[in-house]
Amino acid sequence: MSVSVLESKRLEAVLKGDEEVEVVGTGTDAMAYALMLADIDVTSAYPIRPYGGVMQTVSKLIADGYLKAEYIVAAHEHDQFEIVKHASAVGARTFVGSSGVGWLLAIEAIVVISTDRYPVVALIGNRALDDPGAYGVEHNDALMVRDVGWLLVWVDTAQEALDTTLIAYRVAEDPRVMLPVGISMDGAFLTHSEHVFKIPPKSKVQKFLPPYDLGNRKLHPSNVISVAPQVNEDWVTEIRKQMDEAMKNARKVIVEAYRDFAKIFGRDYGNPFVEPYMVEDADVIMVGMGTVSRPIKEAVRRLRAKGEKVGFLRIRWFRPFPTEDIIHYLSGAKVVAVVDRDYSFGSPFDGGAVYTEIRSALYEAEHRPLIINFIGGLGGREITYNDAINMFNIALDTARKGKVEQRVIWYGVRE
Repeated sequence: MSVSVLESKRLEAVLKGDEEVEVVGTGTDAMAYALMLADIDVTSAYPIRPYGGVMQTVSKLIADGYLKAEYIVAAHEHDQFEIVKHASAVGARTFVGSSGVGWLLAIEAIVVISTDRYPVVALIGNRALDDPGAYGVEHNDALMVRDVGWLLVWVDTAQEALDTTLIAYRVAEDPRVMLPVGISMDGAFLTHSEHVFKIPPKSKVQKFLPPYDLGNRKLHPSNVISVAPQVNEDWVTEIRKQMDEAMKNARKVIVEAYRDFAKIFGRDYGNPFVEPYMVEDADVIMVGMGTVSRPIKEAVRRLRAKGEKVGFLRIRWFRPFPTEDIIHYLSGAKVVAVVDRDYSFGSPFDGGAVYTEIRSALYEAEHRPLIINFIGGLGGREITYNDAINMFNIALDTARKGKVEQRVIWYGVRE
């Protein structure tokens, strides 16, 4: 199946012209167009929903000649990630992706990609982990790699998915970083829903994104090097510390990348790490990641109209974690309410992963707000505008009482 005639004209325009074009497509379509503009060399595919849409669109772009790349169908997810790891080692810009338990089936290769410092970019189409079966969104699949050297970013629109993919390659391939990036996209709510978004011209992408250069680590017969030697206790600590420094460096590189992106493309995301929404004077601030921002922002607008001082903070980059921004935006509030589309069984206070990290970050704040946690939207269950209003009302009641009566609330659990 090839792209439509209308789509063909628009793709010709962005590849050969200087103007961006507006199209309608899904979040995975938007990412596929970014991969075309980034001129990836190799991608490997294995089907699993909800990530699979990106591979379908990429295959059409290759078939119709808009993207010249090797499209390798893998035997399973582990092979997928092994393929891009080795391709990256020989100097190819690569893309890969998966969802849920498929992502975890590849975990050995996923960890080695980061410990070998290959700047692979991956889509994690967020999906609940089996069992029981559920195709809907949860964030635990992506969060499983939060401690092993992957940079993790969440997007909540198709436009942000396209733009973030270009930014991800710029950050991952920076010599100061050289770490993989996982772009998390809420399954169904963004992977499959259609949005209006703009595809920038390739001429601008070429100004923003330099060619992939692995330098003297490129595996080639003319460059005799050893990759992944057995070093045991002699060097593992030093190698882990190098990764730690690379992750710290990523904060500065991310800022630079967003700054340059705004200059070249004219879309300014403001703070790269978080999106503050009406938080300046808020007594109650809700925090979340991904598409949950939509109903929560609507709830903020409605409650503000009634005089309630509420706001919302969306976390984009989870790794590196935006500690300073969390302290800056949240420490002035009376109550912080964290919405986790994940769980962390047995964690401190039995809360979600995001809640636990935010509690940790705010420990250093001079003023520590009260913090409550909503675990909700699991398995793809929708968090509606009314749900967001109910959550805000619980948080506002906590602010009025000045104390937390229940730290963690599993929202909407049927009795």
